[in-house]
Amino acid sequence: MNIRFILLVLVLIPLTGCQTALDDSEQNMNEENGNTIHVADRNRQYHQTFRNDERKGRFGYARHQASPVENKNEIRSPQINRDEIANIISSLTVQLPHIQDASALVTDEEALIVYKTNSKQREKTADQVKKTASSVIPRFYDVYISDNENLIQSIANFSQLGSNSRNVDQLMADTIKDMQKSPQGNLGD
Repeated sequence: MNIRFILLVLVLIPLTGCQTALDDSEQNMNEENGNTIHVADRNRQYHQTFRNDERKGRFGYARHQASPVENKNEIRSPQINRDEIANIISSLTVQLPHIQDASALVTDEEALIVYKTNSKQREKTADQVKKTASSVIPRFYDVYISDNENLIQSIANFSQLGSNSRNVDQLMADTIKDMQKSPQGNLGD
């Protein structure tokens, strides 16, 4: 009888330790990422078997759960990296047929794209450029495009300015007015 009891205790002790380790792992995962739960992180061994190169083609997924926050001032809202979005827009635009050059400027509310094209179908090209830019930025942005190569320098000049620069709103409005003389494309809404 004593031998059976000792064997039973010896078997149950490691199992109890494993369960505690699993509970601690889940708790650390939630604490480590705040209230973000990454599904791939639930099984760390599975996650570590993939190298970064193998994960490039995988889908992106995140889940957030509401939790009480003591200090609301500490909550950070997502922000748009305007330089990165401008880079993506211009990079995608030059990949379109008949586009040789593209410049993009992204502000708080607008995206301005000027491109050089050899296409005779200005409206069709404008549609493609507008759809490309609109696919990258949030929907509330206004997108202005132009195939007038002379405006490339105009929007490049804005890259040194910011939202709080003096007279930037008036300068931007004048440039947008010049851009609107070119076909503006159709999003097909």
